Amino acid sequence: MDMSFSPEELAFRDEVREFIANNYPQELKGGRRTRGEMSKEDILKWHRILYKKGWVVPHWPVEYGGTGWTITQRYIWNEENARAETSPLLPFGLSMVGPVIYTFGNEEQKKRFLPGILSADDWWCQGYSEPGSGSDLASLRTRAVREGDHYIVNGGKTWTTLAQFADWMFCLVRTDPNAKAQEGISFLLIDMKTPGITVRPIITMDGSHEVNEVFLEDVKVPVENLIGEENKGWTYAKFLLGNERSGIAGVARSKKAIERLKKIADAELVDGEPLMKTDEFARKVAELEIDLSALEVTELRTLAAESKGRGPGPEASILKIKGTEIQQRITELTMEAVGNYAFVQAPRMEVTGNEFLPGPDYAPGVSQDYFNMRKTSIYGGSNEIQHNIIAKMVLGL
Repeated sequence: MDMSFSPEELAFRDEVREFIANNYPQELKGGRRTRGEMSKEDILKWHRILYKKGWVVPHWPVEYGGTGWTITQRYIWNEENARAETSPLLPFGLSMVGPVIYTFGNEEQKKRFLPGILSADDWWCQGYSEPGSGSDLASLRTRAVREGDHYIVNGGKTWTTLAQFADWMFCLVRTDPNAKAQEGISFLLIDMKTPGITVRPIITMDGSHEVNEVFLEDVKVPVENLIGEENKGWTYAKFLLGNERSGIAGVARSKKAIERLKKIADAELVDGEPLMKTDEFARKVAELEIDLSALEVTELRTLAAESKGRGPGPEASILKIKGTEIQQRITELTMEAVGNYAFVQAPRMEVTGNEFLPGPDYAPGVSQDYFNMRKTSIYGGSNEIQHNIIAKMVLGL
């Protein structure tokens, strides 16, 4: 694959690199915290800076706030953010519900909701998964009954990322219990300040609060907050999931993570030799890099299709499967490289009044990354479900 850049593209890369170096918040640099460890304001700082610059949604159409960049420019943008290890922007508004609204929403909904998504004045969360309805999302049971000009919603959602900060939820609800599973679902936008909504934290095994349970009891939602047609929500949900799965691949950031892994393996010694020089470990890293290069080609093909007006197809499932498998393998090899210093919760020790963590400075956070990445093959539609989608759409099985 020829990824050589034209003089104009190199100038664009330099512009992006300089902007990130000069504008990325100093207090976020060098940090490897998960979103569950960050404050709401920390999470939104980079978003707001990019919004003022006009670079917050390169993938949106220009008429709704997009940059109009070429595929190569978007590729460079992702590469430079990974290179600088910037905090990923929250996807729920920018990459999930935003495209649903400008594709399927009416003009009033676009005017009402898109500006708040762009500016980060409105924080969105995703109301999809339920207890017992995760991979089999079409079996969801949260019920919405129309009464006049409102829907009355009852049910519950789980694994709702950062709902503790959210202003709005885009939510799948069942509006026709007698229809076939996929045909009785609608797509509602719900104000999280509405009476009857309760958010309860789920503390994950790395000790962070990133996900939640959300309970909805007689929640009144205006009919005007219905996206598209009633009982057609599955169509919009599939569109959203296609965009989500493409973004989950994280090719650029995986490339950066492999660089970090190789540096760690160069520093770790086995019988006096760097771990990276051992045949077995070097082979594992080489296999990772080969798989990631192949995934990068698929990602570029997907971006090219999007630029021609085609939405993500089965390629999104391929990106999701391979992208998350690669992410998990990177964290597994990093754990292997760090060895005994990869503590789940590294204890702090007091020495002459100063705190320090035992082991090398690259060890803290390695186990947290490992455990956090276990979820990537599940959310956005489990990898097992993605295999079924590929079998049906590509192989015709």
